Amino acid sequence: MLLARVNEALQNAGFRSRPSFVGFLDERQALLASGAAARQKDVRFALDGGYEGAARVMFGAFPPFLEPERALFPLEAVTVRFRAGAQLSHRDLLGSLMSLGVERDVLGDLLLEDGRAVFFSRSEMVPFFVDQLKKVGGEGVRVSAGAQMPLPGGAQFVGLSSTVASARLDCVVSALCSCSRGAAAEMIEKGLVLLNFTECTAVSAGVAEEDRISVRGKGKFVIDRIGPQTRKGRLGFQARKYV
Repeated sequence: MLLARVNEALQNAGFRSRPSFVGFLDERQALLASGAAARQKDVRFALDGGYEGAARVMFGAFPPFLEPERALFPLEAVTVRFRAGAQLSHRDLLGSLMSLGVERDVLGDLLLEDGRAVFFSRSEMVPFFVDQLKKVGGEGVRVSAGAQMPLPGGAQFVGLSSTVASARLDCVVSALCSCSRGAAAEMIEKGLVLLNFTECTAVSAGVAEEDRISVRGKGKFVIDRIGPQTRKGRLGFQARKYV
């Protein structure tokens, strides 16, 4: 379904000479969309989530004469203000938005700080959210189109460091999840592990710096460093976990 929508967007850009958009997409979907678009020579494409470093992005296909620009993407920021100290969570905000009956792909990233949240939406949905979103997590909220800079902080990380026997996926997952290598192998073989947003069931798959690993029920991680070798023959290891 996703690739069909991406191919339709590419055809609109190539044959009808008009921009066409898909999403918002998660990281794996964005990777698949980019792969499909890279094989087309008569169109341009870009990914944008409304700000630098966005995790959820919109895919845009553009005719060859048109330079992809953020201003062309039909997305917009929405600001939600609430009582300071209310301690609302990402889950609270997402749950309240989804309870309005919208699909997840109309929403981009959700960014929170004390007293304010900013989320990104398809432009045509913004008036609906401004009119309909009245409460989040039981707290009364005020909603307006647009957002003041700087935005609330995006993804937060906790640093991890250890040593691993090798750069195999089972060794790395064992270190990330603080579990035995056997338990890590079992999770991999059950399809619970994504390597660079793609399911990987090979316990011996290699892991490199800057790879992204997701383990269902355990979290998402970014690999910062593997190596150098220690005196005991193991590899130094550093990563970050999304929190």
